[in-house]
Amino acid sequence: MSARDRLADGLYGAGWATVKKLPEPAAVRLGRTVADVAWKQRGAGVRRLEGNYARVVPGASPERLAALSRAGMRSYLRYWMESFRLPAWSTERIKGGFAPKDLHHLTDGMDAGKGVILALPHLANWDLAGAWVTTKLGIPFTTVAERLKPETLYDRFVAYREGLGMEVLPHSGGTAFGTLARRLRDGGLVCLVADRDLSASGVEVDFFGETARMPAGPALLAQQTGALLLPVTLWYDDSPVMQGRVHPAVEVPESGTRAEKTSVMTQALADAFATGIADHPEDWHMLQRLWLKDLDPAKAPGAREGGAR
Repeated sequence: MSARDRLADGLYGAGWATVKKLPEPAAVRLGRTVADVAWKQRGAGVRRLEGNYARVVPGASPERLAALSRAGMRSYLRYWMESFRLPAWSTERIKGGFAPKDLHHLTDGMDAGKGVILALPHLANWDLAGAWVTTKLGIPFTTVAERLKPETLYDRFVAYREGLGMEVLPHSGGTAFGTLARRLRDGGLVCLVADRDLSASGVEVDFFGETARMPAGPALLAQQTGALLLPVTLWYDDSPVMQGRVHPAVEVPESGTRAEKTSVMTQALADAFATGIADHPEDWHMLQRLWLKDLDPAKAPGAREGGAR
């Protein structure tokens, strides 16, 4: 393991070991302090965040983008402080920590017994939403996790999410899709973060007026299993309770090839995500390149240069 990998693993380990023991007000202050320090340093992640916000809020002044990126970093560190502390939250704290709207789309879908896919962007804290689903609703679900380096860090994330009641599958290895399909055919729940896909299999979508790629998995799973595909958006307000909305189902088109259906459905997901992101841009934690113009250095505007987190 390289020195950089050991440092990353040690920092995350310290976060889970130390931050979860802090009183909540202290954790909130710590998160805000770390966020403000990172924002003032204007590293690659902050610059990328501003570049992404420039797409979401077209015509925003530099001052507006700076204010958004500061709020975005505070939201991002709130996510981390909550995530470090979630394993220590009481059952009642988890049950009271999330207040989703239009939940009937999920509960009605589960009652129908055909399986449900929840697709989310990187908004607010999807781990908290997942813990709420397993704790408040008593519904277990399956998700996937990207393999991180070092392997010990990936193991930490898997153990953390499994401790919250999730079944976690590795994104790589080729078996995740088949397992997800089996869970859905058995009437289960699958949750997938689905607003970024840089692979060759990603589906091109129009996202805030420019082309990006998003994963085909949610749409393909819905087509192959008959499961309901529901977009979900999340956001923070001024309270300790995270807010959210379960959007109406993305329907499978009646005609077209599988690729054509997948394209239409993935675009519908992107449109739902864009609605939630436009309403709460500061809670979209996209500190990485997303749009194709930014992924191609020859096409990327100079003002939007920046590295992935």
